Amino acid sequence: MLRYTFKRIVFTIPIALAVSLLCFSLVHIAPGDPLTAILPPQTPPDVVAQVRRDFGLDEPLPIQFVLWLGQIVQGNLGVSIGTGRSVFVELSGALQNSLILALFASVIGVVAGFLFGLLAGYFRGSWIDKVATTVSIAGVCIPHYWLGLVLVIVFAVELRWLPAMGGGPGAMSDWAWDWDHIRYTILPSITMSVVPVGIITRTVRALVADILAQEFVDALRAKGLRERRIFIHVVKNAAPSALAVAGLQLGYLLGGSILIETVFAWPGSGLLLNNAIFQRDLPVIQGTILALAMIFVCLNLAVDLIQAWLDPRMKRG
Repeated sequence: MLRYTFKRIVFTIPIALAVSLLCFSLVHIAPGDPLTAILPPQTPPDVVAQVRRDFGLDEPLPIQFVLWLGQIVQGNLGVSIGTGRSVFVELSGALQNSLILALFASVIGVVAGFLFGLLAGYFRGSWIDKVATTVSIAGVCIPHYWLGLVLVIVFAVELRWLPAMGGGPGAMSDWAWDWDHIRYTILPSITMSVVPVGIITRTVRALVADILAQEFVDALRAKGLRERRIFIHVVKNAAPSALAVAGLQLGYLLGGSILIETVFAWPGSGLLLNNAIFQRDLPVIQGTILALAMIFVCLNLAVDLIQAWLDPRMKRG
């Protein structure tokens, strides 16, 4: 297991470098000058040149990438062009807020997705299968922002059961695990969990249906094993593959959604990235995209290791 872990970590390093290069390149491909967002049109040329030097924008792109990557390795994500604050400070707070929302959304998405998928696969062809399949297809097809607006209209405007937007009654720095704060996460969590529920449901259903069609299940039934024990064997065999899909969805949830966090004014990484894009704040855009991409890479690594621990056949493969 240690050898397999070392190999997976070594393979992750070039992936991380490629992701960092892609994040840097995509931001600079976009048209426009980021300094136009903070400098008025009548700014003297010498002031523009000085600001450009301060942010390192006067160097060629390869040198900018090397300098930027060197700062990243040292834990320095740069300074925001729009606010003048450290990108690390702004991003760390936003990621913490997204983590809170992702925790609630992942519980809903993973639990509901596994439950619907297991029931649909085990009782395939029945009304349970049809209901679960309908829910999964609807979850994948419904636009997030539209569902978020509908939930706000129904539960916040009409019924007045839940708040429409915000991160809590006070600032996010005062977050507490009580009902006054948790109620602000219900609507965005449900909205974010819809797609993971649909994807996990369809994946788990296909896995369970395929496992039930294998010969070892018939052998277990021929031995007189109860359906409850057979169900446990089916879950154990479906767990490694289903875990990979759930891990990818968890990375999606942790990264947040720009539209969802914007609709609910949730101060997470998605809202931070949305504001940075409109302000052409390159350091914040680069830092946010890189952090979310690295989280996704690390989650993939963790999922691979957990899969190998659950299914030793993967290490031999």
